Amino acid sequence: MKSITRFFHIHSFANKLSWRLVLTLSIVMGGAIYLIYQVSWAVLNTESVMRHSTFCVRTSKEISEIVSNVRLATINNVSNLEDHLDRPDRFHDILKRVVEINPHLQCIGISFVADYYPQKGRWYAPYARRDSVGNVITGYAGDSQHDYLQEADIQKALASEEGFWTKPYVDCVDRETPLVSYMQPVHDRSGKVVAVITSDLSLTFLKEAMSGIEMRLNWWTGGAGVDFKGAYSYTFIIDNDGVYVSHPDTARILKENYFDYARKQSDTLAVHAGHLMLSGNQGSYYGSDDDHVLQIEGINSYLFYAPITETGWGLGVSVPELSFKVVGYGFVSILLFLIIIALIVVFFASFFGIRRAVKPLKTLAQATEEVAQGKFDTPLPKIKSHDEIRLLRDSFEEMQHSLTKYIDQLQTTTAQKATMESELKIAHNIQMSMLPKTFPPYPQRQDVDIYGMLTPAKAVGGDLFDFYIRDEQLFFCIGDVSGKGVPASLVMAVSRSLFRNISAHTSSTSAIVGSINDAMVEGNETGMFVTLFVGVLDLQSGSLRYCNGGHNAPLVISNDVQLLPCKSNLVVGIIPNHDYEEQQTTIQHGTTLFLFTDGLNEAEDAHQAQFGDERVNEVAEALIQDQVTAPNDVIERMQKAVHQFVGTAEQSDDLTMMAIRYN
Repeated sequence: MKSITRFFHIHSFANKLSWRLVLTLSIVMGGAIYLIYQVSWAVLNTESVMRHSTFCVRTSKEISEIVSNVRLATINNVSNLEDHLDRPDRFHDILKRVVEINPHLQCIGISFVADYYPQKGRWYAPYARRDSVGNVITGYAGDSQHDYLQEADIQKALASEEGFWTKPYVDCVDRETPLVSYMQPVHDRSGKVVAVITSDLSLTFLKEAMSGIEMRLNWWTGGAGVDFKGAYSYTFIIDNDGVYVSHPDTARILKENYFDYARKQSDTLAVHAGHLMLSGNQGSYYGSDDDHVLQIEGINSYLFYAPITETGWGLGVSVPELSFKVVGYGFVSILLFLIIIALIVVFFASFFGIRRAVKPLKTLAQATEEVAQGKFDTPLPKIKSHDEIRLLRDSFEEMQHSLTKYIDQLQTTTAQKATMESELKIAHNIQMSMLPKTFPPYPQRQDVDIYGMLTPAKAVGGDLFDFYIRDEQLFFCIGDVSGKGVPASLVMAVSRSLFRNISAHTSSTSAIVGSINDAMVEGNETGMFVTLFVGVLDLQSGSLRYCNGGHNAPLVISNDVQLLPCKSNLVVGIIPNHDYEEQQTTIQHGTTLFLFTDGLNEAEDAHQAQFGDERVNEVAEALIQDQVTAPNDVIERMQKAVHQFVGTAEQSDDLTMMAIRYN
């Protein structure tokens, strides 16, 4: 007992690895057993379903073909009868011939409208039918006791332009044979309906067709015709209303209704199955799930169904669930037993083989533990075998050298990255310091209020805005440099400095934009450009002079929202000596100018949909309705709206906004 306990005691890396590998193998094999079980069961079940479906569809086609032949025989003889309307004495010969060549046809007759042949009387309905021994006899139907003109089907056929199948009924002669009739109107030469041809199909042929499929089904499902505790396969046919047209229990035919019985039992699954049978489609039905199984005659069953295409009836094959499982359980049980035996053998073989194979790993594990602690110069043990463990030892040795080199490179890279991040942070601070950052900028003035913000997409960006007051005039600008990052930030700094320097000597916005353009074109080998809007607002009169260099037109927010009319001008920094045109308008008191870069209207959400000019206008209109006028509130509302739209998506472009309220 002590030796056994020590044998299974897990005290080393080798034993742990052995147990883990064996456990993994057991789980994999267990999964394989389950998978094989499920696949085997599914294959057997699928094969059984396909076989039953094939029998069902084949039988429905055979029945549909017989029914179709009767209909075609009726249709094909309509024209022959119409040609002999002037010779009524020939009708018996024609009808008798039709019955003789159609073995499933019980009777065929032609019923004329009242007094069509005055010499024949009010009723004239010649027919030909089979008697009880199979001989074809002829006769006439219709008299005062049997007025066929009052029958609903006859009246329907006389009023119809197309043929139709009647509801099943019992033969009025022998009171036993179930029949179904196909009726087709007959026209005279003027096209008037003068008679109805009726072909009676005996449904006794269904019994032979049904018994054949039931015998094959019960043999294939393992019973060979044996009753599984009252469970056996059988077929039945219901008409459009659910009345049994064919059933193993002949007492039910044309007397009981499938739906009435199902509803009486409150069986919604059986009702649904009946509707599937009459849907015109073919398939199988078992229930909604494993907890709600279809029951037919109180037995869990599969229902296979197919349409009788000519009549709209439904053919159903009821197969007990138990008959599916008899063959499947036997096959799967044998397979499962063999797999378990194989698993036990593999388990013990793997356990002992792995313990012996991983034993050399113990010494290697001790050495690598020291390497993992950072002692990269720790000597590794010598392994004499030439197998994967030897390759593992050599790989660890190579890893020692690689780790030493990697640590040195990582230290150098980390230092360089820290330096770069520090420099970018300094550049960001420098760039932000170049922009107005004190708001409100002119607290002593009541005639103007300004607020602006810039959010770069990276550490540094290429957007800019600036403003100052000189000679009671507000000089302001907003711009967007092509590109992002450090190159754009340098162009942004140059553009802002040029605006300050040039606007200090002139109040002409076109001269300011033109001078900035000429200065930037000179030496612009990278082809970078700036979209720039420059404006000069006279704080005394409200006169606004402005020049647009390819930038978004600002919004004018007062009693409504309008775009400031801006003429198309070339972006700044492309063509030297370009003639920029200045525009002028008057700003009313209480008006807010809202300027922005395309980082606002072209902001994208996670699905790459853009915020768009329409949403910008909607937010601006909401500001008017809410009577929000302060520039900082305007920008805060706009910023909140775009952030809600973008959501978790990464910012794709620099976002700059500036609001100027003229009070």
